[in-house]
Parts: sequence; C-alpha cells; structure tokens
Amino acid sequence: MSNKVLMKGNEAIAEAAIKSGCLYFFGYPITPQTEISEYMAKRMPKVGGLCLQAESEVAAINMLMGASAAGSRAMTSSSSPGISLKSEGISYIAGCDLPCLIVNVQRGGPGLGGIQPSQSDYYQATRGVGHGDLRILVLAPSSVQEMASLTAEAFDLADEYRMPAMLLADGALGQMMEPVDFSVFPKRELAPKTWATNGLKNHEGKKNIINSLFIDPNELENSVIERYKRYDIVEEKEVRYEEYLTDDADIVLVAFGITARICKSAVTELRNQGIKAGLLRPVTLWPYPKKIISKLADHAKAFISVEMSMGQMVDDVRLAVNGKRPVYFFGRTGGIIPSVEEVICETTKISETL
Repeated sequence: MSNKVLMKGNEAIAEAAIKSGCLYFFGYPITPQTEISEYMAKRMPKVGGLCLQAESEVAAINMLMGASAAGSRAMTSSSSPGISLKSEGISYIAGCDLPCLIVNVQRGGPGLGGIQPSQSDYYQATRGVGHGDLRILVLAPSSVQEMASLTAEAFDLADEYRMPAMLLADGALGQMMEPVDFSVFPKRELAPKTWATNGLKNHEGKKNIINSLFIDPNELENSVIERYKRYDIVEEKEVRYEEYLTDDADIVLVAFGITARICKSAVTELRNQGIKAGLLRPVTLWPYPKKIISKLADHAKAFISVEMSMGQMVDDVRLAVNGKRPVYFFGRTGGIIPSVEEVICETTKISETL
C-alpha cells in the first residue's frame, strides 16, 4: 500500500512541519501562501499545538523569536512583501543564535507586484534578509515532495547550528499538487537545548539569557566571529545540490526551484538534438554549491543561469566559475515562468557561439 498523499505544496509544508515536531506557528495571510496558515489553523489544535494569526508580519516574527527562545520548534510563513517586514526580527533571531523555520513562497515584485510566482527574492534570502553580519540557511525545493522533506531538513539544520533556516519556494510550487510520502524523512541526532529559557529547574540553577545587544564592541565582534566559525562548518558540511547529465556537458544550466524542472526537460530535449547540455540544481542556496560549479568549469564550455528574475543567482554562478568560462543569463520576471522552448532556444543560440 502506498504511503503517498496527494497534496498542495503549501499544505505539504504545513503537514511536514507538524510531523517534524513544530508546535507553534505564527503567520499572517498573504497570497500565494495563505493555505499554510489555513492548514495550521485546522491541524495544530488536534496535535496540541498553537496556530496564531498575528496582527502583522512584524508581530509574527517576534512571536516566533519568543517561542524559539523557550526551546520550542516554531515557524512562520509569508510571501515576498511579508518577508521584508520580518527582516528586522530575522536579524534579531540570528543575533540571538536561535533556530527557527521561515517559509517564503515568493511572488512577483518589487512592491506589491503581483500574486504570480517569482524567484526575485534570491538576493534578499542569501544577502539581505536582515541587518548586520549574518547568514541564514536557505533551502530551495523543486517539487511538492521536497516542500515537505526540506521542511523537515530545515528544522534539523536550524537546531543543529542554532540559526534561522528559510524554505525559499515560489507560488507555482505552493499551489501545485503532487504525491507526497511523509515516511521518508531522515532525522538527525540533536543535542538537548540547554541554552533555552524554559525555567531554572532544567539548568541546575544556571540562568539562561538570550540577547542580541552588546554594548561593548569587542564583545559584539567576538560574538560575530564565533558565529561565522559555525557558518564555516555549515559551508563545509551542508551543501546540497543535484546534477543531471553534467559529466560530459558542454553547456551547464544552473537553476533552482520550479525553474530547474523546466531546465531538466530542456536538457533532455537538447541532448536529443545533439547539444551536450546538463543541469546543476542548487538545493541549498546558502550554503551555495560553489565548489561543484568550479569543478564543472574545468570541462564545461559555458554556463547559463536560468531564473524567474532579472538575474540574481547569476552573480553566485559567476563567482563560482571565477572567470574560467563564460556565464550567461536567461530569465523571465513579473510572475512569468520561462518555458522549455525558450530555454532550448536560448541554449541553442549560445551553443552556436562556442
């Protein structure tokens, strides 16, 4: 008997969070991720958890910080403009070394933009999600199954490294339906949260204080340096990516999320046409799979970053290639998803110049 259940991507995130031990959800409705809040409102009371619709995105992120500080698994979700409003709180959470899950089901922008899917929050997620010296884990699913499995993985990674994790999806993945198997999630052995502010009785008289304010600049510098040592470990151990027909590829397409699915179909057809194309799909956008891209640049003749934006991840591809090969960009924006035919056409044009 199959363990798979047909679900929307947004619902798969919510159910995976519950199965991963999340008992606190703080959200605020915004298209195209509102189904996460709706699902949590139905399911959380049945598992002894709490789903709270906050009065604003700012309130939601600060509630998340409080629940995490008490040692609970907690999450929030939003879409692009809502994540912008949460950015101050995300920085506080990072500065307090607290684990949590933040879901961004992206929509077109800037501003209110539109409600169609986008990938134009890449810069925000990997560069400017909050003020100060900080990083967050960023995982990019490309299927409804991964919407679930990477939710579980993100919670574990956040706990292990005491840092926020973001699931960076898009409106297409949030709304599409595919079969999901919730029985396949790997689990990490995690240390107890002895740092949590959940009562003196649990810490043998030690008072835990969670804070991101350092008046002494030397103390702040030492705190940031220690955090970046952890980030170095994350970059060494936690990079995730998928390769498709890259071994002998002359042109490597680099794409994440829903765009990677389109590129995989394009690569298959390009191979049928005699063009040696391959696909490198980053699963972690931070830490970014720069080492494998650099390795592929030893034999590939060119790279194309394919995105639903005006070009953001392309900068990371160029940094990884480090001038060894030309790096091109192809994208659609405003909520338009590039077609397989468009990717094939663009790749064919570039292949003729090599």
